[in-house]
Amino acid sequence: MKKFLSLTFILLTGLCVLAEGTDYKQIYRELEVPDFSYIHNIDPGEMYDTQYTSWSPYPLFRLTSPLYFKNITIDPGYYLLTPREHEGNWYILFKEQGKVKYIIPAYNREIVPMGFYDENLPKAKLTPSQKFHIKFLDFVGKYVRSSQRKPAPDTFLETTDLENNFISIVIYWGNYRYYMILRTIRL
Repeated sequence: MKKFLSLTFILLTGLCVLAEGTDYKQIYRELEVPDFSYIHNIDPGEMYDTQYTSWSPYPLFRLTSPLYFKNITIDPGYYLLTPREHEGNWYILFKEQGKVKYIIPAYNREIVPMGFYDENLPKAKLTPSQKFHIKFLDFVGKYVRSSQRKPAPDTFLETTDLENNFISIVIYWGNYRYYMILRTIRL
């Protein structure tokens, strides 16, 4: 317990130091509204991300009030957040029912620290029959190649309410984390 509290304190202190040194107003001003769209609002990379998984590998984001990015209003709802690269810049796709609804630029992309997912994602508590079932499927998958599935990438979502009506959303997806900044009121 002491280890957890000290780790939490260090993380919060580090986040406060990072928040003080970052000028979110300037970052927001410098980001440009995306001037591209996808044909029929279909993400072309989704097929490659989902072909080896049984479910969607993207983090689900529940939005209860509108968020704003310059002239884009993101309405309340459930969205799958998907990072994509377009012409050397990173964007976050807000997808609803498999269709791209909004495209928001990411202002930073970093590698996820080692052990982050182990520390922050909860471990599944399985019953003895579920454990047996998983061990059986692993055994079958080890010897029958057609039944093997790659594990879905680990995901995590972090939101921080900042001063001056800004909100920071950090999306952890696989080996990278993507930073995006939005507003809670329209300018």
